[in-house]
Amino acid sequence: MAWKTREEMEADERGMLASFAQKSGDSRGRIFPEPRHAYRTEFQRDRARIIHARAFRRLEYKTQVFLNGTGDHLRTRLTHTIEVASISRTIARALSLNEDLAEAIALAHDLGHSPFGHSGEEMLTLCMHGHGGFEHNEQSLRVVDLLEAPYPDFPGLNLTFEVREGLQKHRQLKTCGSLEAQIANLADEITYYSHDLDDAVDFDILSANQLEETAVWRHSHGNVKERHPEVREPELHTLIIRDIIDVQVRDVITSSAEAIESSGVATPDDVRGQERLLIRYSDELQTANAELRRFLYQNVYYHPRVAEVNRQACEMLRTVFEAFVLAPDLLGDAAAKRIESEGLYRTVCDYIAGMTDRYLIEEHVRLAKL
Repeated sequence: MAWKTREEMEADERGMLASFAQKSGDSRGRIFPEPRHAYRTEFQRDRARIIHARAFRRLEYKTQVFLNGTGDHLRTRLTHTIEVASISRTIARALSLNEDLAEAIALAHDLGHSPFGHSGEEMLTLCMHGHGGFEHNEQSLRVVDLLEAPYPDFPGLNLTFEVREGLQKHRQLKTCGSLEAQIANLADEITYYSHDLDDAVDFDILSANQLEETAVWRHSHGNVKERHPEVREPELHTLIIRDIIDVQVRDVITSSAEAIESSGVATPDDVRGQERLLIRYSDELQTANAELRRFLYQNVYYHPRVAEVNRQACEMLRTVFEAFVLAPDLLGDAAAKRIESEGLYRTVCDYIAGMTDRYLIEEHVRLAKL
């Protein structure tokens, strides 16, 4: 036969994946039952639903760290998401886990992120103080469960339990979640550690001396110079970033494999019952990454060239939020219809969280003219 049926793909998973991997044929299903597809597994269907979602397309015009549009090569929320998905597949394959599930979670993990990056999230959280707050992981669930509406028979994308589980952090789940969910979460960290450094160098806000302060950079700098002693900038920092990613991924694979073996888990539910996450860094790299995280906050995220632009953008967000609260008739019809069921503040929050940077700026200009 020249093609494979879903049942054959599910059989392949059972034969090839580890016993503790989450098999698509064993999915706990969807909130609204649907017939299974003839030629796609459940997690493949979820991946396609996420990629075709309007919220996924809008990630192209949402800030990662540096305001969208300020540089042609700087990451956006979309390019970040694609990088997370790529690293997730690499780790999942090496550990004989379900690549499709890890990728689907990675592709959806930032669907609920606000415009203007983490600064925008902080401002939206302030705006929602006393009204249920705002947290982008929870918002991602709202996007896939409610706000996306491509199907006539149910709200949202009706994703499987396992993908929805992966969009919740450990503290929200009260369990460890699947190994595939843990992979997507750590791949997110690996990606922003490396690409925020990369973008900061491109944006010319980090010097060579500053970069040498971090053990992660020093280690990979040494690796690159040992392999390519003649290389110079701009190629040098590109090779260092690639090495940082490779070091991180290798470390996670070996450390996680050891942790999984030591734990004795045999099924996905065994994984969920663990007291500690099994997808992890080595203790040495965990310490180095904590140092790197502090370095990024001190030297990148709060750098005047970043902070001032973000401050101005977030003030626009606050102004637009307050304008919609005072005059909800200014919301679009689809959003306004949710006020009765979701409440005014949550409806405004949903509407603004879904905006791209560009659209929020345009709305700020429009509202200022009224």
